[in-house]
Amino acid sequence: MKKAFFVVFLSIFLFISSSTIYAAAIQIKVDGVVITSDVKPENKNKRTMVPLRVISENLGASVEWSNSKVILAKSGMKVILTLNSSTAEKNGKKMILDVKPYLKNNRIFVPLRFIAETFGCSINYSNDAVTVDTKPLLIDNVPIKAMQQEYHMTMGGVVSQVHGNAYNEAIYLIFEENKGEKVEAPENYSWHLTIDTLGSYYKNAQYDFLDQKGNSFVRYDVYSLIRTFPSELLKGYPENLIHDVSKDEWLLFSDTASESLNRLIDTATKNGFLTIISNTVV
Repeated sequence: MKKAFFVVFLSIFLFISSSTIYAAAIQIKVDGVVITSDVKPENKNKRTMVPLRVISENLGASVEWSNSKVILAKSGMKVILTLNSSTAEKNGKKMILDVKPYLKNNRIFVPLRFIAETFGCSINYSNDAVTVDTKPLLIDNVPIKAMQQEYHMTMGGVVSQVHGNAYNEAIYLIFEENKGEKVEAPENYSWHLTIDTLGSYYKNAQYDFLDQKGNSFVRYDVYSLIRTFPSELLKGYPENLIHDVSKDEWLLFSDTASESLNRLIDTATKNGFLTIISNTVV
């Protein structure tokens, strides 16, 4: 009886082990950054399955969720996955997956290799490490190494760099897709709060897209109107402006775009893609 029980137990254990194994020891890197998640990746049928957030945030894909379907989109590529189905769609073309996407602990798990390669990334396995390399952002055919942000406070300032290619592309697109109409340069603008001059603008931050040598190739400065005068005197002054320094053009910018920019950089920071270069804030 004991022997029979042991055999049954061993069979169940082997079945579970062969179907799904927690990949606690597996290290996943995207563009050289180790990806952390509150839910561990898993090995299922010899395939690495990762939480959907790891894909959507760090590969720059947008996500829509409808019933049991997940839609991932980026740069003209659209992928539709269905929970517990081995059939996927890639720009309308049906594909067969080795492992079905599934829901576990309120997280959607998807096959890493399929998603990474679908969005043009290279993926390599070495022992317990999985490395995913995305394509660099190209601006006028010049590959961008990092996006450098600088902002000042009352005492000191901070310089940081975002190195993830997907984040750099998304940040660049926020600027390019939210440029308003061209305007004349304001009479007064600087890092300093000039509170005694009507129509002055304060520079919130500057964003440099660095080439492979670390030189600024494209730069945007974001400005906000200083509101120290009565509202009726400030009519006609735009709330936000951007200065495309590379082209020396001033353009309207929106609060929504600024908020999207800040959220994206916060996400890059949370996921380990932002590095502080200097911090002189007192």
